[in-house]
Amino acid sequence: MRIDVVSIFPAYLEPLGMSLIGKASRQGLLDVRVHDLRDFTHDRHRTVDDTPYGGGAGMVMRPEPWGEALDALCDDGDVPHLIVPGPGGALFTQAMAAELARKPRLAFACGRYEGIDERVIDEARSHLPVSVVSLGDYVLNGGEVAALAMIEAIVRLIPGVIGNAASLEEESHTGGLLEYPIYTKPRQWRGREVPSVLLSGDHGAIEHWRREQRHDRTERTRPDLLRMTADPEAAASTDNPRFRAAVQRDAGEIWTMARACWVTEARDHDSFEIPALTESLLDVQEWLTAWHTWVVRSHGRLIGSVRARRTHDLWDIGRLMVAPDLQGRGLGKALLAYAEQQAPVEVAGFSMFTGGHSVDNLRMYRRAGYEICGRSTYAGIPTVELYKPRS
Repeated sequence: MRIDVVSIFPAYLEPLGMSLIGKASRQGLLDVRVHDLRDFTHDRHRTVDDTPYGGGAGMVMRPEPWGEALDALCDDGDVPHLIVPGPGGALFTQAMAAELARKPRLAFACGRYEGIDERVIDEARSHLPVSVVSLGDYVLNGGEVAALAMIEAIVRLIPGVIGNAASLEEESHTGGLLEYPIYTKPRQWRGREVPSVLLSGDHGAIEHWRREQRHDRTERTRPDLLRMTADPEAAASTDNPRFRAAVQRDAGEIWTMARACWVTEARDHDSFEIPALTESLLDVQEWLTAWHTWVVRSHGRLIGSVRARRTHDLWDIGRLMVAPDLQGRGLGKALLAYAEQQAPVEVAGFSMFTGGHSVDNLRMYRRAGYEICGRSTYAGIPTVELYKPRS
């Protein structure tokens, strides 16, 4: 993997030459290149920032040096996946780290001050994949700390970087739980004993103890991670759905369910170029920040989802899906009605798209009051635009 990092403080990234990351670079598993943003300025003061339009405190990083820096990264035709650390992005998770670890090339744009001029991000998205990613719900002085943390989490998942790959399988956040307590010699230290089960030689009992410890520790210190399997929505059903706003931890299940739900669409249209089937987990995490999305769970399992957003005077509704084994029970109709109820008062109507050969979908939407208002194609697939005036 090649990783480029652009910063006005390149010395901040020197730890990338240390420990396992440095070793991976020396072994040829990793190619890390740090670039000084000021090298892409053309004035005597090497200026990278200016005052914000519209007023306000702080300074904003200018688009010109960033544009030249990102252009230089793409000069050889090898386009990286650009990561922009920022508190307004999708939450960085172990699942995201695993997906990024499979990329051949990454680049990190480390902002400072109040951030980077938004036009830089918009321009970058026109010719390379871009993800704005947040390390957590707090604000740092710049993107360098976040980049260091993300790079370490990503690189250690590259085959060969960690000597014992099996150690990755039982770490915190693997499988949604925290790691169990660990011990080493001596057997007794300051009056504290190592748990006897670890000395028993009974591997089945040890494995059971570790599973219980992972669950207990997660329940005690990070109960939010257990909401997938233990939350008030567990009693919800297709007859009594309880809708809640989706959060980033739902992204993996939404992504997985989309694969299951749109297989029928792919078969009906003889194509797998349907966005719901081609998008990545990162794509889902990103549109969760751009769309209002709601989910339904039953006994901890995500069984339905829908998203919507305002476009001019319309409320666009999409990605309406119900777990395949629960379809035909009215949950899709309930999700659609709920999405409509969330529309701002200013919108005049509702719009949707579906496949031109999606007979069951068209039947349900017509029953809900939608009429066909246009036809087009997407990647060779016939599509239908639907409209329903707001009553």
